[in-house]
Amino acid sequence: MSSRQGQLFSESLMKSIKDRFHYVDHDVDGRARLFFDNAGGSFRLKSALDAFARIDALPDCPERIHERALYLQDIQARGEADIRHILNARDGSVYLSLTASAAMFEMVRAVMENVSGTNAVTTILEHPSSFDAMKLYCERTSKELRVAPSNAETGGVDVDAIVSLIDDDTTLLSVMYASNISGAKLDIASIVEQARARKPDLFIIVDAVQHAPHAVIDLQKTPVDGINFAPYKFFGCRGAGVAWLSERLAELPHHRLDAKEKGVWELGSPAPAQFAVVSAIVDYVAWIGAQFSDAQDRRELFVQGMQRIEEHERALLALLLDGVDGQRGLRGMDGVRVFWDHDDLTRRDLIAGIGFDGLDPTSAVRAYEERGVIVYERVATSLYSGRMLKSFGLDGAVRVSPLHCHGPSDIAGFLAVTNEIASASRVE
Repeated sequence: MSSRQGQLFSESLMKSIKDRFHYVDHDVDGRARLFFDNAGGSFRLKSALDAFARIDALPDCPERIHERALYLQDIQARGEADIRHILNARDGSVYLSLTASAAMFEMVRAVMENVSGTNAVTTILEHPSSFDAMKLYCERTSKELRVAPSNAETGGVDVDAIVSLIDDDTTLLSVMYASNISGAKLDIASIVEQARARKPDLFIIVDAVQHAPHAVIDLQKTPVDGINFAPYKFFGCRGAGVAWLSERLAELPHHRLDAKEKGVWELGSPAPAQFAVVSAIVDYVAWIGAQFSDAQDRRELFVQGMQRIEEHERALLALLLDGVDGQRGLRGMDGVRVFWDHDDLTRRDLIAGIGFDGLDPTSAVRAYEERGVIVYERVATSLYSGRMLKSFGLDGAVRVSPLHCHGPSDIAGFLAVTNEIASASRVE
């Protein structure tokens, strides 16, 4: 089924997919709009918001014995099972925190404060939630922070660059699944295999916030100790971050009510509505999977759905780069530079970084908005992107991040606007 150039959804399925999201073609005021900033936010599933509102409206405490409390317990149990379906996680602990960033800091802290070693390894491309957590706890525990450099051509980090930094005294490896600036996927399977060959008991934590909405994750194939994702970037709601922890990480000392089991990370009353959101996400992806498979297993349908999402998004990326419906692609557009443009689209999420001749990224973003398109500038002065851009030798880039609920006509419309902006900047 997998194609190096991807495979678009049919027009009929594309219409059904768009109908399941809020504000794909128009903003809240009814104005036509292309929202191509899904690496920063994400479209919301109608069913996810409906589930949250329905469950959160209930006044009942789930930690009771009456009928409605038991119902809320079932909602939470189903949501936890669905988190495991998303990750193919069979043991360990599930932890919902306020944000995925908060969960990352807590996982890093638990390892760094309680596992022996003299150094920790990460990459220059990490989100601040993981890079800054590693920096902070290296300082607190007097460990050396070793940072793997980026590859300016691919926009990622080479496996050897990471693994070469690991030795017998490495406490923790923290690495992202994919860059939220370049879209480059890191080869997590090879990184995990080779890192554990160097140190079999090495703790490994993965930031999957960018990557989780775009492809299958399988912890049985990539056995790490901790991983996180953000429901709001996965078609869900803000207000929760999801983490899974291996048994050995979960049982390290952490903030915990003393009477609870060692592996429990949840503090305070659970939020069943957030678990209902996760189940709505899995319902939706499994629905896509069911268009292509007769499987009955929920994980298998979810996998089928994510594979089809990945194929569609790869096809959109190919159109974005090479053109569609008579519109020249980014690669062939005068006055436009495409950063990190390597040909193997299987190694990229649906993100493109571009620059304009004679137009800075912030001005370009404003020019897009004037024409009904939302993209985002990543600039070297930003705390969220400066470290990464400097590693590539860039002052800034316009990040373009559509989602699988977009179709070829959306890409064509974006390319027409881009060409207009590029032409105007050349005239000026």
